[in-house]
Amino acid sequence: MSREDGRLVIEIRDALHAAADPVKAEPMRAYMKSDMPFLGVQKPARVRALRQVFRSHLLPDRETWESVIRELWDEARFREERYAATDLAQARPYLDWARDPASLPLYDHLIVVGAWWDHVDEVAIRLVGGVLRADPTATAPLVRTWSRDSDRWRRRSSVICQVGAGEDTDVELLRECVLANIDDPDFFLRKGIGWALRQYAKQDPAWVRTFVSIHREQLSPLSRREALRNILTSPATSPTSSST
Repeated sequence: MSREDGRLVIEIRDALHAAADPVKAEPMRAYMKSDMPFLGVQKPARVRALRQVFRSHLLPDRETWESVIRELWDEARFREERYAATDLAQARPYLDWARDPASLPLYDHLIVVGAWWDHVDEVAIRLVGGVLRADPTATAPLVRTWSRDSDRWRRRSSVICQVGAGEDTDVELLRECVLANIDDPDFFLRKGIGWALRQYAKQDPAWVRTFVSIHREQLSPLSRREALRNILTSPATSPTSSST
């Protein structure tokens, strides 16, 4: 990392400290059940604090962008520094790099090291999901591999990475990732399955209703309840409802 880019890391940390509210720090840590302390910077304040810092330090290349993200993540003393790393990963000037399959090893690192739902969900949906939609041929095989990995956060990422994809959802990939984890007792996987199905129900409620009906005995009550939460009880028609 160059001196200039090291300065960006310092300025990000300084901006977060300047926006810190110590009164909020402990309640935020307790809510997140985090061993890492918080500064007490909620998201709106964090976005405001970092906006000008990001604009003032445009990074010259993909390698530097990744280096800054890893420095913020791996050397973080406060949880907001990791939130800032994912904010930087998603910043508009770097969208081409963020959506490049070459960034998947970075996202895998963030998922495995982050190892809690706040970090994992942001990376899986915003970053891995973005790569998947930009280059499904390169990305879907890795997502399938994650769905059967020993690490529960990779598995959760495989299930939820298409949340919000709407009509761009790869339904077969969603089905495979859910089925790979359908009988896992882990709360975060059960919740993630229900969430992913509930979100896709906005696009095709009949498909989700049929899937839940077919796999009712395998799905946990939590997953079933979440999946069907917003689906009307009256039958819905869909040209894809028989493809489950």
